[in-house]
Amino acid sequence: MVEQLPPPHTVEVAEDVFAYIQPDGSWWLNNTGFIVGDDNVVAIDATSTERRTRALLDAIRDVTTTPVRTLVNTHHHGDHTNGNCLFSDSTVIGHRLCRDGVLAQVIGGNEAVFGDVEWGELTIRPPEVVFDDHLTLYVGDVRVELHHLGTAAHTTNDVVAWLPDKRVLFTGDLVFNGGTPFMLMGSVAGFLDAMPRLREFGAATLVPGHGPVCEPAAIDDGEHYAQFVLELAVEASDAGLAPLDAARQADLGEFSDLHDRERIVGNLHRAMAELDGLERGAAIDVPAAFGDMLAFHGGKLRCLA
Repeated sequence: MVEQLPPPHTVEVAEDVFAYIQPDGSWWLNNTGFIVGDDNVVAIDATSTERRTRALLDAIRDVTTTPVRTLVNTHHHGDHTNGNCLFSDSTVIGHRLCRDGVLAQVIGGNEAVFGDVEWGELTIRPPEVVFDDHLTLYVGDVRVELHHLGTAAHTTNDVVAWLPDKRVLFTGDLVFNGGTPFMLMGSVAGFLDAMPRLREFGAATLVPGHGPVCEPAAIDDGEHYAQFVLELAVEASDAGLAPLDAARQADLGEFSDLHDRERIVGNLHRAMAELDGLERGAAIDVPAAFGDMLAFHGGKLRCLA
């Protein structure tokens, strides 16, 4: 029997500011959002497949007939960028390294990890406008500040969208609400450094990259998990354990109810490499890490995209 999930839904988190939530927030099921102005809509992220991105565009049209003229990518991963090409009337904005990351990836081709996914008719489309540290957009009178937090964390190119007048923060994958944070392609130490930066915005409402809309307490949850990974990595390194063995012996404790628990293995690959001197965000053997994650999980990873 094919597992069924609740349908995506739109939540108005502030006046004219919307989150688009895709339950249950596991692999390839990201959140997006959009800010509506009189003559422009700014969207935050696309989704992973043609079907899901067309559903997102329909959801925006259910709220407003105003065209989406700007699409912001919070980072390069395909669940947030595969559908960029369907925002045909929009300028795509992202971090400079986001553009590099999108250009370097392909859509699909990962059946050995996630099984068969109906990606649809999609083509790679990277950001056309890039920045390094910060960039400010306006949707009418609403200021939308895009910030790179100055370190690799979830990836090398994580960007948050901060709406100071609304006290809403779109965090991208710096926050997984209900899911296991993932730092394989970024930095565990950097993820820890990013959490205080997120708090400094003073947001009342967070739209996480995955999972339900939440309060700033979700930042604490991610910080605690990253600290757990780092401590486990130190113990494993001292004991001469490989990341997979360390994960198998670990007691996940308070984190055992998070979905996608196999990410502990990828996170240990990154943390232990950093302990050995690998720079934050530097290239790592991603296929080997995913191979160990598959071994930990006992087969292909759960994917309902």
